[in-house]
Amino acid sequence: MIDKLAFSEALAEIKHTLRSLAVKGYRGFDCSAPSLAKLDRWGQAPAEAPETLDDIRTDLGDCQRCRLAAGRTNIVFGTGNSRAKLVFVGEGPGFEEDQQGEPFVGPAGQLLTKIIEAIQLDREQVYICNIVKCRPPGNRNPLLDEIETCSPFLERQLAAIRPDFVCALGTIAAQTLLKTTAPISRLRGRFYDYMGIKVLPTYHPAYLLRNPEKKRDVWEDMKMLMKEFNNEK
Repeated sequence: MIDKLAFSEALAEIKHTLRSLAVKGYRGFDCSAPSLAKLDRWGQAPAEAPETLDDIRTDLGDCQRCRLAAGRTNIVFGTGNSRAKLVFVGEGPGFEEDQQGEPFVGPAGQLLTKIIEAIQLDREQVYICNIVKCRPPGNRNPLLDEIETCSPFLERQLAAIRPDFVCALGTIAAQTLLKTTAPISRLRGRFYDYMGIKVLPTYHPAYLLRNPEKKRDVWEDMKMLMKEFNNEK
């Protein structure tokens, strides 16, 4: 007899994988919208609208896909405007974020809020999330396999929001989105393309707390972002 729960979970993983491949532009598998729609019709009502952030959060569930699940308090999915024109992407949750289940609420988050306000926006107008959704132990950098497991959810988030701009905060975010090993010091200061979205890498707010002399570089990046953002209005 078929285990209905196991079948449902397997189907959810298949849909997640195919959607992630579709977002990346892969065509080796049939990741087309009609095929995904067929999967949606297996044992449930057909999808009548594009995937939403709520859909993605539901797929994420009580995620146990990598080792980070064992030490987390809360999954930190993301917060803000689901139709934001600008998305800030960080590395992963810290202690405060893990406790509250919200991204960028600790000291680095307070600095990010000031940065957002400096470009004449507020947190309700943008969307904020991370490469990985669970806190790495001791706030270490996420490992490659953890990034590979979790980043498809970020890709789906960006596909659902469809922003004009992404500000990649720090090395991990920039390298993951841009598929590069270049350091943030070389990547910052210019725009890149990610699936038709303009990506501007800059230093992470936590780095600025340790290296306040780099705030001038970030302000130069933010001026570039403001100029391009206002031109898109």
